[in-house]
Amino acid sequence: MSSETGELNTVPLPTPEDPPGEGRARGRWLRGFTGSLAAGLVVLAVVVLGAGVLGLVTGAPGPGLFLLIGHPVAAILALAAQRVADRKRGFAAGAGMTAVLVITGLALWLLWLT
Repeated sequence: MSSETGELNTVPLPTPEDPPGEGRARGRWLRGFTGSLAAGLVVLAVVVLGAGVLGLVTGAPGPGLFLLIGHPVAAILALAAQRVADRKRGFAAGAGMTAVLVITGLALWLLWLT
């Protein structure tokens, strides 16, 4: 309250700096896409770890140690990069999304195509 007039001090509400448009929609789409890739790596890591446990229990050949370690590491790195992409703006968000794309590409190339 103002001491002289007894009225409440009001602060104007902030207005959006840039209205929703083509650039923001594209950024949201890309952020959603990279989030889906990161989540897909988590699901893939769980499936590969499950196959390793199943192979261990049944005595069947399962995925090798490289796959059992590589998938969770890739999933954790992708989730960390996606967290940066979700919580930051500008260059940092772009770097996080790019990191998710690179990590996903490397994981698929190194763990599935070699």
